[in-house]
Amino acid sequence: MSVTQTTTRREPTAEPGTHRRPQGAGGERPNWLGGAVSWLWLAVVIVPIYWIVITSFKAQSTYYASNPLAPPGEPTLANYKMVIESDFPLYFLNSLIVTIGAVVPAVAVAFMAAYAIVRGGAGRFLRGVNSLFLMGLAIPLQATIIPVYLIIIRLHLYDSLMGLILPSIAFAIPLSVLVLSNFIRDVPKELFESMRLDGAGEVKTLWRLAFPLTRPAVVTVTIYNALTIWNGFLLPLILTQSPDKRTLPLALWTFQGQFSVNVPAVLASVVLTSLPILILYVVGRRQLLSGLTAGFSK
Repeated sequence: MSVTQTTTRREPTAEPGTHRRPQGAGGERPNWLGGAVSWLWLAVVIVPIYWIVITSFKAQSTYYASNPLAPPGEPTLANYKMVIESDFPLYFLNSLIVTIGAVVPAVAVAFMAAYAIVRGGAGRFLRGVNSLFLMGLAIPLQATIIPVYLIIIRLHLYDSLMGLILPSIAFAIPLSVLVLSNFIRDVPKELFESMRLDGAGEVKTLWRLAFPLTRPAVVTVTIYNALTIWNGFLLPLILTQSPDKRTLPLALWTFQGQFSVNVPAVLASVVLTSLPILILYVVGRRQLLSGLTAGFSK
């Protein structure tokens, strides 16, 4: 007599708290429309940059006879040499002086003002100062260019780099105060109280506690203001006249007039003008984006 032994196969049971995906169920559906739009936008951004770079290495004699999007058959640096010999280092130095001379005082004043607004209590004077800074965000530069021009004339600063630095400082402070005050406001009050109990004054607390904790915001406003002032065109156009006081954006405009037919030379000046901005953005892009996002989301 034989006994047939049957075994039953048990399905594996899922652990409590876990969700088992049904067999045959696919993952998330790909967003084909979003991907197509992203690739289209990438092409819109990349193609002009590609055209500018390759054209700057082409000779003027072969530019109109070749395909605009084709790489240069015989790359040349003659266009860059021509631009550099046209006082380009002087314009670069002027832009550097104006940018550093405006960014450093603007960030320093904005940081101290933001600390006073946040830690100074709810006084009427500080509330008025904060409202004044917020009003500065609503007034564009174009709306104040005539009063600024008259003030610079009265101060005898017309056609000077100082005449460019002072208005740039004024227009850089409001946004810097807004970003820095958001960061300082989120510093725990217990840290300020502990510094006060240790006998630290306001100045020491400002630089020993608030500054290290808000360093991402300081870097953020520094990079943002540097990019804005470096690209400034309206102030140098209105407040300067001499060729030796031109900044890079204004010099680029004059290159367009000087080399109205020499397109490769004009684009070579565009590349040289944009290169410092690109380097600064590559170095500080993560700090810039994270600082702005954290500052406005807190």
